[in-house]
Amino acid sequence: MQERTFEFTYTAEVHDIPAGSKDVQIWLPYPQGDEYQKILKAKVSSPYLSQILTAPEYGNQMVHLDVKSPTVANIVVTMEFTVKRIEHLHNSFAEVSGAAATSHPDLARWLQPDHLVPLDQRIRELSAEVTAGKTTDLDKARVIYDYVLANMKYDKSGTGWGNGDIYWACDAKRGNCTDFHSLFIGLARSAGIPAKFEIGFSVPLSATTGEIGGYHCWAEFYLYGYGWVPIDASEAWKDPAKKEYFFGAHDANRVQFSVGRDLTLAPPQAGPPLNYFVYPYVEVDGKPFTSVNKKFSFWDVSAAPVTVGALQ
Repeated sequence: MQERTFEFTYTAEVHDIPAGSKDVQIWLPYPQGDEYQKILKAKVSSPYLSQILTAPEYGNQMVHLDVKSPTVANIVVTMEFTVKRIEHLHNSFAEVSGAAATSHPDLARWLQPDHLVPLDQRIRELSAEVTAGKTTDLDKARVIYDYVLANMKYDKSGTGWGNGDIYWACDAKRGNCTDFHSLFIGLARSAGIPAKFEIGFSVPLSATTGEIGGYHCWAEFYLYGYGWVPIDASEAWKDPAKKEYFFGAHDANRVQFSVGRDLTLAPPQAGPPLNYFVYPYVEVDGKPFTSVNKKFSFWDVSAAPVTVGALQ
């Protein structure tokens, strides 16, 4: 079982705040622990009082600052964490009981559409076409995963990618992890398989310290009688040798910050729901404000090197 421990630093700089602004609201996603992610130490540094709050719908945590009539044009908030990440393996599919789907209130949301992942006739028909002839949820999830890998290309050129728009994924057949997993999640939900979106950062395996350029996201789907199964289709596309591994696994080289899409923050933002929440979100006098610099870095404090991709 892989384990990896690292220091993670997340810095947000809100700059060029207009003179005379009455209210600056800042939200930063705040990682929380679970069976596979242990937050060993955490520190938030800011020039103003910050709170750690929890949004009700998905339980995402966040740092929130409410700055009244700021006298400065720049506000810097830094979060520092020591994270122990444990490989999430759930791929002993011979143990799947085949239990019939039953009403489960905790799963209801993960069968519903998102704004950019509608479950309309087009998506339902594509899901039915992809899963034709498959009778179990496991087999359906596997052919959906294979379909995504066969039909998508990891390509961040031009514009349009990165929003997790299932129509974009279907039509352009390219994009980043957000686009890969919107396609998987939409087709799975249309097949009656609960599926959820998770987002954070990849921590490079090839280095022990450095900056991280941007986010990474992944997904899980639910098998009745077995539980949540992790998948990472975009990482599997990048390294086809790990295609089998990433159907049923998340490696230890990541840190998760939030779950779900179409997010309402705590306290609720004035603007529309967030497509996803991994970067700082700021409002000035009730309007979204985008003059925000962000920087992410890590330092590996693991005792031993990590190997990836070995099937357990």
